[in-house]
Amino acid sequence: MSPTREYWFPAKRYGWGWGFPVSWQGWMALIVYFLLLGVVVVLFQPARHPFAFGLLVTVLSLALVAVCWLKGEPPRWRWGKD
Repeated sequence: MSPTREYWFPAKRYGWGWGFPVSWQGWMALIVYFLLLGVVVVLFQPARHPFAFGLLVTVLSLALVAVCWLKGEPPRWRWGKD
């Protein structure tokens, strides 16, 4: 008997991707993402450091997508009947 897997991010009902977190770990990942995003905005202002700002926002966003991919329901297109 295999243990049931607890997802941090459920799949969206319509479309492709994930919805809001359903566990404290998912909420913590989302909070850390927004906190780090705030740090990037303060330290690397887009008008002064556009390349560094864009690169860091991209890296942070890809890290969040990776966490969602690893800890969320498998992504696929959904039409709302699942």
